[in-house]
Amino acid sequence: MHNVASFKKVRCYIGKKELLINEIEQVPESFLDEVLDFIYFLKAKIIKERLDTAIASESSLKKDWLRPEEDEAWSRY
Repeated sequence: MHNVASFKKVRCYIGKKELLINEIEQVPESFLDEVLDFIYFLKAKIIKERLDTAIASESSLKKDWLRPEEDEAWSRY
């Protein structure tokens, strides 16, 4: 594994995905399930945050959507 100083130096020259791949290649096989679980956790977190944002947006925009002017404007479509 890298020490902090070499990590920061290497990070300047390669992209984050490449750095992650390099680090994952050094992880013992017995830990790869945990790494994969963490990646799935992060993906689920992103989906939840997007859903929470959509729900919050809907409730704040709802008052505008339910106006008679909106119904009239959309009646042509």
